[in-house]
Amino acid sequence: MNTEIIGVVVIFFAMILLSVPLGKYIGKIYEGDRTWLDPIFNPIDKLFFKLGGIKADKQMNWKEHLVALLTINLVWFILSMLVLMNMGWLPLNPDANPSMSADLAFNTSISFISNTNLQHYSGETGVSYLGQLVLMLFQFISAGAGMAVCAVVFNAMKERTTDKLGNFYNYFIKSMTRVLLPLSIIVAVILLFNGTPMTFKGKAQFISVQGDTVNVSRGPAAAMIAIKQIGTNGGGFFGANSAHPFENPNYFTNIVETISILLIPMALIFALGYILKRRKLAWVIFAVMLIGFMLFLIPSVYYEMHGNTAVTQMGISPHLGNMEGKEVRFGSAASAFWGISTTVTSNGSANSMHDSLMPLTGMFTMLGMMVNAFFGGVGVGFLNFYIFMIIAVFISGLMVGRTPEFLGKKIEAKEMKIATIIALLHPLLILAGTASASYLYTHNAQGSSAWLNNPGSHGFSEMLYELSSASANNGSEFCGLSANVPFWNIIDGVVMLLSRFLPIVGPVAIAGILAKKKYVPESAGTLKTDTSTFGIMVYAVIIIVAALSFFPALALGPIAEFCSMK
Repeated sequence: MNTEIIGVVVIFFAMILLSVPLGKYIGKIYEGDRTWLDPIFNPIDKLFFKLGGIKADKQMNWKEHLVALLTINLVWFILSMLVLMNMGWLPLNPDANPSMSADLAFNTSISFISNTNLQHYSGETGVSYLGQLVLMLFQFISAGAGMAVCAVVFNAMKERTTDKLGNFYNYFIKSMTRVLLPLSIIVAVILLFNGTPMTFKGKAQFISVQGDTVNVSRGPAAAMIAIKQIGTNGGGFFGANSAHPFENPNYFTNIVETISILLIPMALIFALGYILKRRKLAWVIFAVMLIGFMLFLIPSVYYEMHGNTAVTQMGISPHLGNMEGKEVRFGSAASAFWGISTTVTSNGSANSMHDSLMPLTGMFTMLGMMVNAFFGGVGVGFLNFYIFMIIAVFISGLMVGRTPEFLGKKIEAKEMKIATIIALLHPLLILAGTASASYLYTHNAQGSSAWLNNPGSHGFSEMLYELSSASANNGSEFCGLSANVPFWNIIDGVVMLLSRFLPIVGPVAIAGILAKKKYVPESAGTLKTDTSTFGIMVYAVIIIVAALSFFPALALGPIAEFCSMK
């Protein structure tokens, strides 16, 4: 157990130490400052701009940024539907995997363009190599789009009055070529040297020691696994995701992949400090997110390492902890660390079966997705936190009897209306979706009894987790739920679509509106946002919103299951 704790501590501090210089590097990219990679990537950037007919120096207002984002996502969605529904006869299909049905292709296409990567199929048998390559492309694109939108908000938060917020395509291309691609190459090379396949050949065949003929799936896996982790995508090449020995061969690759989950979300906070020249504010935001992350992480590691008391009462030694659904090569502590890391972000990859987590650990993974603001996905995680900051500033202003101000701009009714709608959208989608699924199951409609194998509180948790994952653009699942049915494919697709783009539209609109307002210098009565007091206020707003919204549902699911064990 001591060794497991040491492994968790090493991963934790490595993430923080690496994120600080990476954040400064990202800040330089978005500011247009010179970086040491310019000689390599400037020609590549210019090539993309030339092929796309893009004028990278053309300034856009916030509405033009959103039009660009939504338009290109529509094009990618159509392309994905065409490929996934026609894989059976298209090239790069050595294993003759079939085309997807319309509802599954709809779910998968929205899942990958929304950075969710919820998979209602198994990669070995459900997608051709061409399909995998297209989905891998979307893992770069969706992550790059999220980072580009975040850069727009960073630009809008500067202390000046303007409606010119940079160029979306410039931010988008540079996010991929300057950040996502180099980091993905590093991770992919590490995976290659540790045994992850990278080939276009079909299944390998060998004779087992029992004399059975075994077909082993392979493919261009290393490249896809790297960007799935770096871009908080989470969609695995193989059905077992990062529990598969080809995706995650050993403890060292597990460390690398775990760090990759949180590296860019953490780094973007320090990029904010560099761009705004407010490093103290960045550390306040980082501290709030880190404390929230640790409050989920520490009890989860504890419960997984101590295991199930019912198993102990059977005379089975608990020294390995709760190892049901886990890989021996990782252990219970590292699996719990991954489980929390992947759900406080929008990563959603898994190195263990989340359905087998202890009840309260399962609750903390759900809370990570329900809060959806403790680091979150690349770019969009900060946008969610930005909404809570706006609400916290407004409440603080009311408490002291002053017009709320944030970074020198007055928060008024229009901004608060948008922030409130976006803050309530997330719980609405999760709870309304779970209520609909529960109704269908209890009334045995549309064959619902076939997709839920666990009645009672755990079955409810599986449905609640599914909708939380879709709404948080996370993509992980409690896999006791058989989700590849029309109901889940469609409802998850709709939830993923709404929860991806409306929470982007809202913060960008608020930031754009505030950027046009006259800058008001700080005075003695101005609420300072780079203090621990403001950090506590933001954290209180997050906890209150999450508690009021989700505690009743959690009481019916994981909390009830935990109490039943006692």
